[in-house]
Amino acid sequence: MLGLCLLAGVLVAGILFPVVGAAGVISNEASDTVESMSSDLADKPPPLVTTVTDRNGQPIATLYDQYRVPTAPDQISDAMKWALISVEDRRFYEHAGVDWKGTIRAAISNTSGGDTQGASTLTQQYVKNYLINVIYRDDDLGQQRAQEQTIARKLKEARIAIQLETKMSKEQILAGYLNVVEFSRRIFGVGAAAHAYFNTTPDKLNVAQSAMLAGMVNNPAVYDPWNNPEKATERRNFVLDKMVENLKLSKEDAERLKSEPLGVVPEGPNKPASNCVGAGPENGFFCQYVQDYLLSHGMTEDQLYTGGYTIRTTMDPRANHLAKESAETQVDKTEPNVANTLSLVKPGKNRHEVVALAANRDYGPNADAGQTEWALPSDIANVTGTGSSYKIFTAAAALERGVTGIYERVQSPSSYTSRVFVGGGDHCAMIDQYTRGYCVVNAGEYPPSMTLQEALATSPNTAFVILEEQAGMKAVVDMAYKLGLRKTMTSNAANGGPVQPDHENPAYSQTQREFFGPSGRSPGKGAFTLGVSPTSGLELANVAATIMSGGVWCPPTPIAQITDREGNPVPIKEAKCEQAVPEGLANSLAVGMSKDDVGNGTSAAAASAAGWDRPMIGKTGTTQNNGSAAFIGATPQMAGAAMVFRPTYPNGGLIDGGPGNVTALEGSDTVGNMFGGKTPARTWFGAMKPLLEGQPKLPLPRSDPRYE
Repeated sequence: MLGLCLLAGVLVAGILFPVVGAAGVISNEASDTVESMSSDLADKPPPLVTTVTDRNGQPIATLYDQYRVPTAPDQISDAMKWALISVEDRRFYEHAGVDWKGTIRAAISNTSGGDTQGASTLTQQYVKNYLINVIYRDDDLGQQRAQEQTIARKLKEARIAIQLETKMSKEQILAGYLNVVEFSRRIFGVGAAAHAYFNTTPDKLNVAQSAMLAGMVNNPAVYDPWNNPEKATERRNFVLDKMVENLKLSKEDAERLKSEPLGVVPEGPNKPASNCVGAGPENGFFCQYVQDYLLSHGMTEDQLYTGGYTIRTTMDPRANHLAKESAETQVDKTEPNVANTLSLVKPGKNRHEVVALAANRDYGPNADAGQTEWALPSDIANVTGTGSSYKIFTAAAALERGVTGIYERVQSPSSYTSRVFVGGGDHCAMIDQYTRGYCVVNAGEYPPSMTLQEALATSPNTAFVILEEQAGMKAVVDMAYKLGLRKTMTSNAANGGPVQPDHENPAYSQTQREFFGPSGRSPGKGAFTLGVSPTSGLELANVAATIMSGGVWCPPTPIAQITDREGNPVPIKEAKCEQAVPEGLANSLAVGMSKDDVGNGTSAAAASAAGWDRPMIGKTGTTQNNGSAAFIGATPQMAGAAMVFRPTYPNGGLIDGGPGNVTALEGSDTVGNMFGGKTPARTWFGAMKPLLEGQPKLPLPRSDPRYE
């Protein structure tokens, strides 16, 4: 009796709460909490799905933590509303947030040892579900507290519910509840449930469908229609009976509906993938770059996956398809340990928009089917390098330093031992009693000298090591950074990952810029021009875009526009474009790179096979043992880079047996026959030729006499 008297006092205090407020019922702090919580429910929507689209606004992926489709009150069928009210809160339209008659009855029953009763109104359930599914969705302890069977918790819930009813209409509360509650399997809200369970919209939910969904909210896991169809049917029929009791359904109709099957979609719920896997094998790599880009530009993962944004990307679906098709034509998608990628960037002096990111591999989680979720085209995934494509930076540095011009002759001996760069290995000659020089040989026969333009087209190794000596390594590595290898040059030289300052190996503890550049008495490492270090294919493509943009570097962006759940623009802070090198230098470098696809240029065979007939710039590259190779090229309209490499076991050779017949050799000391003019060049031309079909054949810029 004493306990019941105390309980009665507490309940009376709850009833009087709206009147007395902070004047003695609860502390000011608790009052503020209640006010804040009720405001949150009235004003702050729950987590929503972020939609990623192509440049035309067509969705390609959804990102979410909770699958939820926001639904307004007038978008929910009357059948759904009355099914829920009938089974959960038949006096919903009569009370002011708390059904005190039911609450007192349940409290007395629970306190006196009878059957446990809930007696929560839909408004109170809205409060509890909001706490569980929104506020504490990642907090197990918070979720437990939100469900405690205590009078204190119930009273706080009641106070919030009463406040809520002063801020929201009954229809808003009902819709709010139906937007926040879970219907099992991470499906939240009636909009998502209608689609996932019945492949329909909430305004079209009929009585039987509504009864099943309304019955589920009591215990979603137990009443899951696929795992427990019998229990789900029982519960649905129970709701139909409650609708009859509440005079919202005739008994005859209820009996007829009870005999109908549940009617859910077969094979489980119909809901989209919650991450970039949903973009599919072709578009997944682009979606992954969008996510990586936004996370590195100030957006948190929680914001991205709960914010309900619409992210219109710069992806050109046709370009992405052609890139994927070309990459896969050259290397089979299931070929073990061979990745073939193509990244395309649109040049410009205001923006460098990424239009395609593709690989021979499909994007996805099934490794046995050749799938991967590694960002092969955009990340620093090629750890063995892109070979002689780095000679672009040496040539640009030589032009910048006035060492040579594009039409001046440079030395190209068959072999060369540098007396500037040292430590080349046991096979290199000693330059004095204590020091071994850095030696390099050409891969083929070359005349003893040629113009820089000819050297860029035919790629003699010795010529560019000599140019490195003359220009200085600082200028060369700085040029790589300026033209576009920003993330690449700030990664470590061992595996392209973050710098590890405490690592004993300099390849891990220094940036590539530091590792290859001059330091103290060391003039730097001459091997840099041979492209021996980890490289991002996307950044390499952006190098070509910078050259074709008159030397203007812009960040390679995948973002056209972001809007929030209300349709308002969301700005992101991107790096500003900058004049990386003088326009005359960039234009002259472009002319210097314009002969790779013709004559005895290293990509001439691939260009001829593709029927290429446009002005372009290009440069091939191949690494030690023919274990990776690349081709970088551009026209005024489009820039791109193709790379073929061993993603899993980097060391060893690659064999090019023609399109669709590329394999990785076993053993770290194997030597292949891969070159940049083979698989990579064929991949580039295979996509670019049809992509530019019908567009004007624009000329390259004119060179500047200062750099000729």
